[in-house]
Amino acid sequence: MENAQELIQRLNHSGNKLSKSHRRIAECIVTHYDKAAFMTASRLGEYVGVSESTVVRFAAALGYDGYPQLQKALQELIRHRLTASQRLEMTSDMDHTQMLTRVLKADMNNIRATLDELDLKAFEDSIDLILSSRRIYVLGLRASAPLAQFLVHYLNFISPSVVLVTSGISDIFEQLCRIGEGDLLIGISFPRYTNRTIEAMNFARRRGASLIAITDGPLSPLHAYADLCLTAKSDMASFVDSLAAPLSLINALIVAVGQRRRTEVAAFFDQMEDVWAEFDVYLGKNNS
Repeated sequence: MENAQELIQRLNHSGNKLSKSHRRIAECIVTHYDKAAFMTASRLGEYVGVSESTVVRFAAALGYDGYPQLQKALQELIRHRLTASQRLEMTSDMDHTQMLTRVLKADMNNIRATLDELDLKAFEDSIDLILSSRRIYVLGLRASAPLAQFLVHYLNFISPSVVLVTSGISDIFEQLCRIGEGDLLIGISFPRYTNRTIEAMNFARRRGASLIAITDGPLSPLHAYADLCLTAKSDMASFVDSLAAPLSLINALIVAVGQRRRTEVAAFFDQMEDVWAEFDVYLGKNNS
């Protein structure tokens, strides 16, 4: 996929080859790409003052198979740059009765796209790396913090040396101060990517640790630092990050790692069942 600069240059330099209507569309996209990226062809045409078919022909004139491909390129361009206010504005014209259907369908599409595009070798190699590492550090900040907590919660049933790295009373680099060769850092971040996550991955890399990134694709800044990259679609719905696909990917990773250590995990759970029963952790037959 072309990068942001290539897309902008293509639009900026298309004026001499395009009709007057097409130039108006190009100028609108260059100036208001944060809004245009989330408009349908019909809505963009109405905004510019041309027909929907003109917008479709414009996309074809730029070399795309159709308007959805142009729209996808625009969305990739700006996804990590959108402010919370801009995200909120994306759904400002949507009737509230559409919200449930639209959000759930978007999550289903994200999971489907994640399954179709996931690098299966990277997934299998990640399992090997998790099982062979001395210590496992899992880093997730802001909206990615619940994903990191979920992963650590279940990895603790599989490995005795799992550390959650997140914002709190101590600095992130203090939490990573002992990381080194033989250790693994799993960094989780989705747009808008956090600077601290990238800095922490660079720090761990300099210390000789292995790195796995769980992020949204090859354009993610985490991709450059990671030895292995697991990608999940996270197209946002309004100001809320869509984490259904990343969570599903993490769930699959936990299950796969657990299966590889099935005997040890089963023995550990037998012990834990006694502890949970003794301290009445879960609702059971003795509870009314």
